[in-house]
Amino acid sequence: MSTPQLSKYFASKQPSSLRRAQMEFSKRTDGVKAINVSIGNVSLPMHPAMQERMFHIANSDTALAQWIVQYSQTVGLPETQEAFLHIIASSGCDTNGLYAQVTDGGSQAMELLLLWVSDANDKPIMLIDPAYSNYLSFAARTSRNIVTLARTLNDEWSFLLPSKDIIENFIQEHTPSAIVVIPYDNPTGQLYNQDDMKMIAELCVKYNMRMISDEAYRELHYGEGKLVSIRKLNDTEVPGIQWRRISIETASKVWNACGLRIGAMVTDNAQFHQQSVAENTTSLCSNTIGQYIFWALAHESFDDLHKRYDQQRNYYGNMLQDLSDGLKSLLPWIIVSRPDASLYSIIDVRNIAKPWFDAKAFSLFCAQEGSVDLNGETYTLLVSPMDGFYRAVEGQTNPGLTQMRVSFVATPDKMKMVPKLFAELFHLYEVTK
Repeated sequence: MSTPQLSKYFASKQPSSLRRAQMEFSKRTDGVKAINVSIGNVSLPMHPAMQERMFHIANSDTALAQWIVQYSQTVGLPETQEAFLHIIASSGCDTNGLYAQVTDGGSQAMELLLLWVSDANDKPIMLIDPAYSNYLSFAARTSRNIVTLARTLNDEWSFLLPSKDIIENFIQEHTPSAIVVIPYDNPTGQLYNQDDMKMIAELCVKYNMRMISDEAYRELHYGEGKLVSIRKLNDTEVPGIQWRRISIETASKVWNACGLRIGAMVTDNAQFHQQSVAENTTSLCSNTIGQYIFWALAHESFDDLHKRYDQQRNYYGNMLQDLSDGLKSLLPWIIVSRPDASLYSIIDVRNIAKPWFDAKAFSLFCAQEGSVDLNGETYTLLVSPMDGFYRAVEGQTNPGLTQMRVSFVATPDKMKMVPKLFAELFHLYEVTK
């Protein structure tokens, strides 16, 4: 008797390259410990006000006090919407006329936005490579076309945006319906500046495009960088940008609540907001308990929120240079992207690896069999191969073949072990393979 076949889409799917190493490591039985820097799974406690609200949920003036967990409205609890707008305002941005729709993390917002900006197999959506891999996956799921304009990691350890002329020529050639930017970039750690955002906004107006800004890491910038946001663009500075701007917000990163799965889309476009909520009624609502916990931030003062931003920047900023210095001392000629924002660095071994090196195979080696003795214990390292962050182009070599992303999510003592672990596993892989 024959059995039903999987759809071609399902049959062709492979686990996300971000999660693959973790999944493979879970199969090991040899007692090796893993330092997992493959995903942005923040390991810090969530904001104290959110903790307080969670611990005292039985004292609330809502049905949750009786442990009745009902659906919220699809658009989200009013207080949760308010919390997202309050956070944006704390960064010095005008929130007048903005609408917030609560989503299942930033990921659901990405998918809804792709449905808005283009029809299936119609005008493409423009990304800047390397791009957060979920955008590529959601585009495949929804049959949306993607075009990507490449950035390169130079030997000065920096990712740089292409020039305005190059971006404009690319837009003229591909006529995208929208551009996605991540100003505090995942995966590269690049920090856009506000002039970059203005330049892209002007091109969006000129070529009748929407501008989507994924601001999951807003306020996580280091050094001399200043706050950058789509919310600091207005119709006076960029005439015509009004109603084209959408930002993605999340509880995951600055607020250390990845598993809460609460995010938002924020827009000044009333029609988009209305229709996006209508589309999402099929998903009913986002996590009601998660929304309740997050709304605690609606009542925090701007001063307290800024103390939080400073704490986060100090915590992550102290790790960044240690990784670069440690890897450079152990593996001369390695390239490590200088992170000016977010919580990621890219390691590129193109100058030191053998010609057959493949970052995906290396990450699987580390997950499945690699091990190093450190401080009397045996460890391996889980990293994300970068090939999935680039859109595959026939006939072109994927730059991600020699690149891996490291997330600054392990504890500081574990992060200090990353350079030595990486260096020894790299040498072991090249010898044994």
